[in-house]
Amino acid sequence: MTVNPTVRSRLGAQSFCGLDDKTLTELAAWMRWTYTLGTLVTLIGVVLTSPAVLWVLAAITSVGIFVLFHPFDLLYNYGMRYLTHTGPFPNSGPQRHFVFVVATVWLIATGWAFYVGADIVGITLGVLLILVGGLASTTNFCIPSFLYNSVVGRRKNHAVKGVV
Repeated sequence: MTVNPTVRSRLGAQSFCGLDDKTLTELAAWMRWTYTLGTLVTLIGVVLTSPAVLWVLAAITSVGIFVLFHPFDLLYNYGMRYLTHTGPFPNSGPQRHFVFVVATVWLIATGWAFYVGADIVGITLGVLLILVGGLASTTNFCIPSFLYNSVVGRRKNHAVKGVV
């Protein structure tokens, strides 16, 4: 089975390049996992106007800046994939690390706005983050990855090797 070229392009833009059709067909829908969980936790933090929820998510997300995976990838790789009989996620590349930098800063700023009582600012930042995460969660189109590739340039032949 061939992977939709749009899906291949969008996942490639997130640094998941060099994956064969079988792997992409199996994983494409699940590669939204981390964005979806992050977006849901962000939604909870914004609805509760909770700096604590947002800062804990920022701390979790910041791990993905420094290692080859996001901690939520581990939930998939060591749990969900066994229930779905799918393979593990590949390691993160530079675009995905950039996404985690952007998300971490955004979550900290949103939490800070709620912490200082600037709820309108917090809600605005939070809703915008939820929309960005929701877009990646539903379409695999990631705005921070797009921005990274626009500025730094996309490495088309760079295959992300290894798994978490």
